[in-house]
Amino acid sequence: MSTRAYINIALHKPAYQLHPYQGAQYHASNAVDGLKSDLSVFGDECVESVGEQIAIWWVNLTSIQSIHHITIYFRTKNSDSGFRLFEADSFLGFSFYASNNLCEVEVYGCSRSGYFGQNCSIPCPDINCQNCHLETGNCQMCKPGFKGQRCELACDRGYFGTACNKTCGHCAELEQCSSINGSCLTGCDAGFLGETCDTPCPPGFFGQNCSDECNKTCKGCEHVKGLCTSGCHPGWKGEYCQEECDIRSFGADCIGTCGHCLDVQQCSRINGTCLTGCDAGFQGDFCKTPCDKGSYGLKCRATCGHCEDVAQCSNTNGTCLTGCKVGYQGDFCKRPCDDGTYGKGCNETCGNCRYTMPCLYTNGTCTIGCDVGYQGALCKTPCNKGRYGLGCKEMCGHCHDMDQCLNVNGTCATGCGPGYRGDLCKTPCQHGYFGEECAERCMETCDGCNNVNGLCDSGCLSGWFGYFCNKACSREFIGNDSSEKCNNTLDIWNSGKLQTLAVHVYNEICSRQCCDEM
Repeated sequence: MSTRAYINIALHKPAYQLHPYQGAQYHASNAVDGLKSDLSVFGDECVESVGEQIAIWWVNLTSIQSIHHITIYFRTKNSDSGFRLFEADSFLGFSFYASNNLCEVEVYGCSRSGYFGQNCSIPCPDINCQNCHLETGNCQMCKPGFKGQRCELACDRGYFGTACNKTCGHCAELEQCSSINGSCLTGCDAGFLGETCDTPCPPGFFGQNCSDECNKTCKGCEHVKGLCTSGCHPGWKGEYCQEECDIRSFGADCIGTCGHCLDVQQCSRINGTCLTGCDAGFQGDFCKTPCDKGSYGLKCRATCGHCEDVAQCSNTNGTCLTGCKVGYQGDFCKRPCDDGTYGKGCNETCGNCRYTMPCLYTNGTCTIGCDVGYQGALCKTPCNKGRYGLGCKEMCGHCHDMDQCLNVNGTCATGCGPGYRGDLCKTPCQHGYFGEECAERCMETCDGCNNVNGLCDSGCLSGWFGYFCNKACSREFIGNDSSEKCNNTLDIWNSGKLQTLAVHVYNEICSRQCCDEM
């Protein structure tokens, strides 16, 4: 068959090369410009590639064509221009040339598909054949929508196009698409659009003909049923994000938990802020932060009392969970101990403070001192034995039992010891009396006896002697101790001369009167 019947279908078609040599005169289109005589690397006639290891050039025939043969032209001007033509070594029975220049490429075939033979004038024998062998007419490619050796079979259900290798889109009611171009003759399934129904609905739309709009509360719905597969905007939940968050929940898909809002209905379902403030004991926009240590109540404005551990002051109502500091009582530990009590739990009783004033409620000390009869910081210690009164400065009297001297006023509870009388037992017996309760009388011969034991320690009356003056003197002895005898004489100084007088006297010479010698 003569090649004259075929045309160059590559002429002036789009061409491309990898690693082109710099300069417009070496453009890839030079190889399809129809110039093929006196070919040189210069003069915009050939294509040159930079000296890379891989060189690629191609031409786009713009459609499927039946090709008979291809002719390639290299340069014909053999001047040494720096561009080389290399002959490779021989391989198993063949050899080839390698060159980095290309001057013309001609692709010969029929100008239209579906024909073969002389001048491409004979239609392909198979009606559904798109391209047949140019010489024999055997079908080489079926028209879109057909298959088989003679293109006598339509594409299987669900397929279309050339060689039936394309899959139908989402046609409505699972109907077969056009086996030729894939168009859905009965429209598209929900969620798809376009002639071939293979384009999903644009974002924000779904359903039949993509006419339904996704819920505004949806971050992005799937294109078939409108399910919010990308989640909900804050404050909403459900497959279609059509439900508001339940009370006490908020945020995307309602996974957040509201804080301690004053009105739980006023917890923002979007971001969880408490729109009307916090419940007692909490603070912050979300009311999840307890009051600072030492404060409690609404807006955390109340101050905790004297809790033993201020960290254990309830942030909601201010109760002291572990009790009060010393000196305070009550659930809130804001009330000092009642008068007369002090200490931990106010369980201690104050001592005997002066003027019955209350003691210091924290430690029980008497700030103005002790009442009479007591001593110490707490005024709980009675005066030491033998003392009484304010500051325990007074000495007890002659109590019968010193332990029974009242520490307050010094009275002797069990009476006085011998020789004393009165409540304080500080007054000696009256003259002439002695002993217990001053009930004993001194001897009449006594010139005043000892108030305790009755001894005549002030001496005896004339004529008596002894401890109790109960012994009478003999006539010749002095009355005090009867150890000296009366001498019945009297030494008198008279005008510087000592004169001795013999007289019967009483008391003039002896320490006591002599006994009467009558």
